[in-house]
Amino acid sequence: MMQEKMTSRGKIPLGQKLAFGSGHLVNNLLPGALGVFMFFLVTAFGMDPFLAGLLGGLPRIFDAITDPIMGYISDNTKSRWGRRRPYIFVGAILCGVLFTLLWQLNPDNSQTYNFWYFLLMSLVYITANTMFSTPLMAIGYEMTSDYNERTRLMAFSQFMGQFAWMLVPWFWVLIANPDLFKTQAIGVQQLSYAVGAITIFFGILPAIFCKGIDVDKIENTQEISFKTIFSNLKDLIRSIVEVAKNKPFMQLCGATFLIFNGFQLVAQFSFFIIVFYMFNGDYGAAGTWPAWFGTVSALFTAFLIIPIITLMANKWGKRRAFIVSTLISIIGYILKWWGFDPGNPWMIFMPIPFMAFGLGGLFTLMMSMTADVCDLDELNNGMPRKEGTFGAIYWWMVKLGQGLALILSGLVLKLVGFDQDLAQQAMETMTKLRIADIIIPAATAALAIIVMWNYDLSEDKARDIKNQLVARRGEL
Repeated sequence: MMQEKMTSRGKIPLGQKLAFGSGHLVNNLLPGALGVFMFFLVTAFGMDPFLAGLLGGLPRIFDAITDPIMGYISDNTKSRWGRRRPYIFVGAILCGVLFTLLWQLNPDNSQTYNFWYFLLMSLVYITANTMFSTPLMAIGYEMTSDYNERTRLMAFSQFMGQFAWMLVPWFWVLIANPDLFKTQAIGVQQLSYAVGAITIFFGILPAIFCKGIDVDKIENTQEISFKTIFSNLKDLIRSIVEVAKNKPFMQLCGATFLIFNGFQLVAQFSFFIIVFYMFNGDYGAAGTWPAWFGTVSALFTAFLIIPIITLMANKWGKRRAFIVSTLISIIGYILKWWGFDPGNPWMIFMPIPFMAFGLGGLFTLMMSMTADVCDLDELNNGMPRKEGTFGAIYWWMVKLGQGLALILSGLVLKLVGFDQDLAQQAMETMTKLRIADIIIPAATAALAIIVMWNYDLSEDKARDIKNQLVARRGEL
């Protein structure tokens, strides 16, 4: 038991929320930009769609392996700057530099050369991204111990993260604009510099301003060094086993895996459908419609859906808010069939308010509930607290599924008959793609509701756990 009295963590100052949100802006910008640029890997750099899918998926699988290691390291780090902040600072700088280098491809190179350059550089970039994002998630879980303040913090961070999604869709327009860039390949190369600079500037802010748990209050940490690597590996495995036995947490992972990666699998399809179905492959005629589709989605999510989700969670509880928001998103996915209307482009905005409940509710609620689960683990297994390990395993599930989704998305394009060398696609191909664009995310969302149906870490139970921990630690 801890002998020194300490104060229970409650309300978070606005400055720290802004800094934490800035980190999430970066955490959304990087995968968002990557998703857009991956499209041009096919059209601008001439990569086969299936190989492009492999380049999107294989690094994510590697990322899923490194995440638990980084989580364990940050959980057991003791420094004058805290457990998480040094990694966030260095990781942000490396992410910005390496993301830029990743996209300095030359379309004149052979496909084989570009494939291996991109794959190997991706593995280096992903390592830096793990160093940044895993401790960032972990510091958010420990910034407050208040049940509802956790939801407000995660809602705030998701709100700021949506600004990345307001920006990213315009990359489509900028890259494809011949008045700005001579070729699409040059557009990708140049925009990667802007993404890198934004990453570094906003990414270091959480390291400077966010406050986690005082490392002096964390007991039973392990020494991290080369001479302890085998004992560290054994302890890491033990920690992962303890996490895997936490039923509420595994429900959160399973539901997130289904919803996010069902969405991710079809994420690029909307652009394909707008360009090749609604405008017959004419990028000029498609104009800014794809960009507005993404930007309006982010605007609805940030200014309408996330506040509604927060109110729902405070009034009904997090589990019920999740189920209701997911059901609403399924309605939105179904409405896409009528939304993508070649005769009326304005209809693309019709499904958005419904679809936005899916991801808007997912990460706001799941990240808040993961913080509750960390308390449950401390109650059952004691110190050290494992925010890093929990965050890493959670995002391990996300990234593993994301990797599979990116591979499968390329496979789906192949199966429906999409031909990257054709300016206009067959109507049968686009019909099959539209059906897949609806059925896949709707089905995975429905399965996620089943997974979360009997989630039992309610507000009353979470508050009881917190009170027991306060008494055990001797907090005020």
